[in-house]
Amino acid sequence: MNYRLEQAADRDAVYAVNVAAFPGKEEAELVDKLRETAEPLISLVAEDNGKIIGHILFSPVTLASDSTLQLMGLAPMAVLPQHQKQGIGSRLVALGLEHCQLLGAGAVAVLGHPAFYPRFGFTSATGFGIKSEYDVPPEVFMIKELLPGYLSGNNGTISYHQAFSEL
Repeated sequence: MNYRLEQAADRDAVYAVNVAAFPGKEEAELVDKLRETAEPLISLVAEDNGKIIGHILFSPVTLASDSTLQLMGLAPMAVLPQHQKQGIGSRLVALGLEHCQLLGAGAVAVLGHPAFYPRFGFTSATGFGIKSEYDVPPEVFMIKELLPGYLSGNNGTISYHQAFSEL
């Protein structure tokens, strides 16, 4: 298994992975839209024998109370159904968080499964006084500080890139 940054030649395969992993094409189209409009982006793939079988994307998010904070949002993450539950998604998350830290991001937000993401250090955003722009249960919107205390004294609402609202 090889994990690496996405390359331009991977775009069709990444699209196919996202279509296969989700019930519709929205996530695949979101990835394409974010490539065009969001910066910085971290896009990683899992490759098995030359075939892309997993993908994860991190894009910038903003906290209304302090737009100078460098924050990233994890979404989407996709693994081909026949390769799920083999640790591929977990490895993509761990590597993606490392890349976010190298980029200088102080924290990462995720809207995801509350039994999966805490193993990477994500905790409920409500503990930081932060909520999602989306009306979701508090346990599914989580944050991981990459720099301890980075969010101290900040609260409010995190907004995702405009491409998310265009879905």
